[in-house]
Amino acid sequence: MTVRRGVVLFLLTLGLGTILLGRCSPLPSLENRTLSTALVDTGSTRLGRAIAPRVGAHPGVSGIYPLRDARDAFAARYLLAQAAERTLDVQYYIWRKDLSGTLLFKALHDAADRGVRVRFLMDDNSTSGLDGTLAALDSHPNVEVRLFNPLAIRRPRALGYLDFPRVNRRMHNKSFTADNQATIIGGRNVGDEYFGATDGVVFADLDVIAVGPVVHDVSNDFDRYWASASSYPADRLLPAAGAAQIAEIAAAAARVERDPDAVAYMAALRSSPFVRELVEGTLPFEWAATRMVSDDPAKALGPAGREALLPYKLKTIFGTPVARLDLVSPYFIPTAAGLETFVAWAEQGVKIRVLTNSLEATDAAIVHAGYARRRKALLEAGIALYELRLAPGNPPSRSAGSAGSSGSSLHAKTFSVDGSRVFIGSFNFDPRSAELNTEMGFVIDSPELAGQFAAVFDGRVPLDAYEVRLSDSGSLVWIERRDGTLLRHDTEPGTSSWQRAGVWLMSLLPIEGQL
Repeated sequence: MTVRRGVVLFLLTLGLGTILLGRCSPLPSLENRTLSTALVDTGSTRLGRAIAPRVGAHPGVSGIYPLRDARDAFAARYLLAQAAERTLDVQYYIWRKDLSGTLLFKALHDAADRGVRVRFLMDDNSTSGLDGTLAALDSHPNVEVRLFNPLAIRRPRALGYLDFPRVNRRMHNKSFTADNQATIIGGRNVGDEYFGATDGVVFADLDVIAVGPVVHDVSNDFDRYWASASSYPADRLLPAAGAAQIAEIAAAAARVERDPDAVAYMAALRSSPFVRELVEGTLPFEWAATRMVSDDPAKALGPAGREALLPYKLKTIFGTPVARLDLVSPYFIPTAAGLETFVAWAEQGVKIRVLTNSLEATDAAIVHAGYARRRKALLEAGIALYELRLAPGNPPSRSAGSAGSSGSSLHAKTFSVDGSRVFIGSFNFDPRSAELNTEMGFVIDSPELAGQFAAVFDGRVPLDAYEVRLSDSGSLVWIERRDGTLLRHDTEPGTSSWQRAGVWLMSLLPIEGQL
């Protein structure tokens, strides 16, 4: 169950049980948790030796390589897990028990078998059906699993959501760090839809793999979350995995590995130019000053101080745009205050372009309702709005850029300011990311990456998305570019009247702060 669906369920069904249930089902004590921190003496590892010459040649900056292609993003994680010799620190919001999720679970377990210390921090909101797997992984002597802001009641799981004020706050961060030498951060969770391993809709997403000083910042931030008051050892919440259960999970993983789809998927990865470049150490990194930014994990316990929150940090770093703002967010809800800010920037001459999901492409119609109510005012201010189309076709190609391609639903969270700086991370432009969930990302001082980002808006976005405009009468129209011609839609394309009516009704609900 996603948080947003949980919000709807809560608003429809929650009664007086919230306080009572919270008191009757307390979380376990955190006393005597294992203490651990990131390992710093990893320069002699295989990764350390491979990376050191390139990092040494670029003092003070970090190497950044965007993972635009879904399969490259999986390969990067899989290869880092295989290459690790000392430690793996892994932090995620969603981890599916599907082909890609199972392969990566096994890669972590294999690393532990080699003696690698694995610390696995998982937000507990999306772990339904994973308790056995997590318990089995945690049973390995070299693995420790912690659940962030867990549900006190495991079965029936839905009852755990009655403790709503607490469980409504989630850890949305994503990072995958090997030997404190290389890390992957960005928008992707772990699951087939994020890695191009499904015949269904693939999320068009964006991560980066990084080496250099910023990796240590990510490791330190992981330590901060690992030691936070919201991180609970899995063995205090989950039944211990017995030998038979561990054997069955191992057998299931072996079956997945032998599955023809998995065999074909892994074969495609081995032939990837990215894999060859990563293995050979020739990956063309962009070397740039890079800052890691994140929320204080205390945000999960309640409202945190403004200066501890990621939006404040981003505003401090970026300041006010002078000429251009290009923004990509699957869940774009500017709110009344955000709308006022965007309009003011546009009036000062800032060129603003936004790419988000169309109603037909989104996986959260209620979020689209929050965006749709501000759409006309944004257009009246001269802000360009693009909505990604959902069209049949191939999953995102390596050349598609961060906007993705047909057959995709947008999931990337990134923006570029004034052609000089880029943010890539987990932060959506919505109230949930700003006020409720914890988030993280990189601010990269790179005109080169900013230029690539602008080129995507100039080239791919108009071809893959509807451009929303105002007609002469002031109503919304959607412009589709197809085979060199312009098609005009007077209602949201690919949707039914029932869908549009449902979005309109949801836009009337006073729940914008939860979206």
